[in-house]
Amino acid sequence: MKLGFETDNGIGTRATLGAIVLSTDETFEPELAQMTGTLDHVALYHSRIPMKTEVSESTLAQMEADMPASAALLPQALDFDVIGYGCTSASSVIGSENVEKAIQSVFPKSRVTNPLAAIIAAGRRLGMTRIGFVTPYVPAVSARMRSRLEDAGFAIAGFGSFEEGDDRVVARITEASIETAARKMAETTDCDGIVIACTNLRCLNVIDRVESATGVPVLSSNQALGWHMLRLAGVQEAMPGMGRLFTSDLPEG
Repeated sequence: MKLGFETDNGIGTRATLGAIVLSTDETFEPELAQMTGTLDHVALYHSRIPMKTEVSESTLAQMEADMPASAALLPQALDFDVIGYGCTSASSVIGSENVEKAIQSVFPKSRVTNPLAAIIAAGRRLGMTRIGFVTPYVPAVSARMRSRLEDAGFAIAGFGSFEEGDDRVVARITEASIETAARKMAETTDCDGIVIACTNLRCLNVIDRVESATGVPVLSSNQALGWHMLRLAGVQEAMPGMGRLFTSDLPEG
């Protein structure tokens, strides 16, 4: 017996989002799901991109060549509103414009963002000028991202790093350690905002606590990227529990 059926416009009638996640990343997907899971008619799809557990400039740069193939594993039938590439350090090495070019070679109509671009947009939206900067990276990788932020007009008021080169270990740095580092940064530097870089650090649940304790806004890679993806797709709701950033919209242009 052949059964009749009807079709509709699918799940993402409000927004369709794609995410390219590092094969070593254990945090970006759960935190992005936490940010989007309560939103009706917003569909989120993931692809993975190869990444070695060692975080270095050479392993990060390799992803530029691998990005089109990873983007192509996202459902080709969908018109993605926004695709986010989930690596802060690699975005600093490859450059936001090259990330966009690689993904748009597969999805030319989609808007593209990454954690570096998102942090810059979010920092400007919140009026940050002097940043307390926290990373897990080895010195060479931290220096590259620091340079990118300075080129975007931010002063680095203070800097601290866990200096861990193994992505598997980064994913297991405790939330308490991250919160302590962020609070110490605010207490010891003259900053008007804190940036905690790396999509594999578990930051989302500590942002509100750090903001309450320090009085300054806090950005993390995943939080900023999720905010930027949603705002670029036209989803503008304030979302409690995810920091001051999620009370801000994205102005046109």
